[in-house]
Amino acid sequence: HDRRYAIDARKIEREVGWKPQETFETGIRKTVQWYLSHQDWVEGVTSGNYRQWVGKHYG
Repeated sequence: HDRRYAIDARKIEREVGWKPQETFETGIRKTVQWYLSHQDWVEGVTSGNYRQWVGKHYG
């Protein structure tokens, strides 16, 4: 499959010593779980209410 988009953190680890705290698999699992656990937030940002709030405060 297309591997051009694979994340390779070796360079940043080598140059600055940073290592990711999550693997892709654990990170995506936690992300999906967060969205499933925060349905009210998801509804707010997908219903148009968030766009209206941004327009009111920043528009």
